Amino acid sequence: MVILTIVLAALLLIAVGFGVTQVASLKSQVQEAQLENEELKLSNEQLQLSNEFDVLNAEFQQYEDQAQRLANDTILAKYTAAKAKVEQLMQELKSEKVKSQARINELQKEIATLKSLLRHYIAQIDSLNKENAGLRAENQEIKSLNERLSSRVQEVTRTAETLSERMTLAEKLNVTGVSLTGLKKNGKTEKNITKAKQLMVTFTIPQNNSTPVGEKTIYLRLVNPEGQLLGGVGSFSFEGKSIPCTARKSIEYAGEEIPGVKIYWDVNTTLTPGDYTVELFTDGYRLTSRHFTMKK
Repeated sequence: MVILTIVLAALLLIAVGFGVTQVASLKSQVQEAQLENEELKLSNEQLQLSNEFDVLNAEFQQYEDQAQRLANDTILAKYTAAKAKVEQLMQELKSEKVKSQARINELQKEIATLKSLLRHYIAQIDSLNKENAGLRAENQEIKSLNERLSSRVQEVTRTAETLSERMTLAEKLNVTGVSLTGLKKNGKTEKNITKAKQLMVTFTIPQNNSTPVGEKTIYLRLVNPEGQLLGGVGSFSFEGKSIPCTARKSIEYAGEEIPGVKIYWDVNTTLTPGDYTVELFTDGYRLTSRHFTMKK
């Protein structure tokens, strides 16, 4: 009986020792599993945060080419600093065998800061783009207005030039009824040009209220069939040049018609049959240029 009791006591001690060992082992396994689970959880959080960071960078790169427009902006400086901090934290966590919840929390905080800064940054870029779009539209409107004004100025200028030309032409002295006649020594008509002793140019000055009144000097140029100027009593100015003339006559013009104005040239050379040119000038204008066939 005593022996049986001793055996049972020994077995009980062995069982208790084995149970304690099993419990300790199981507890250790649970703790290891918890640690692995916690590390896995932290790794997943880090991976999620890394993905968020990649998305933020991709979005930022869409606006990076516009960074020069905000080169002095504090938001951009803060974003760059926060981005550097995130990259540093991620590098640290990659090198750690056991993840740190405190560092993960810090990374979450920095990425949240990045999100906020990026939203503000994009809002500023959008606002600037809208402002620039408004300015471009305004500039285009101003450009269009300037083009219309320039076109209008050109049109008014052309109109003014046309009116000026018309006014100038309206002031020009006119002549009508121009004729060339050969005369005998006694002043009668000589039809044979080779016998003429004098050539007479006759014309009428019509009424013109637009022509300035006063003394007018009318210059006559007679050109023979050979293209030579007949006679010569000086010269006059025309289109910036000094032009020789055959004869000249001064008249007093009062705006009224002056009929039968005559200018004479005494023949001093041999005249030949053919086409003679008569030109009359005054006040810097050519009043007429006519051709007359003189026969033998």
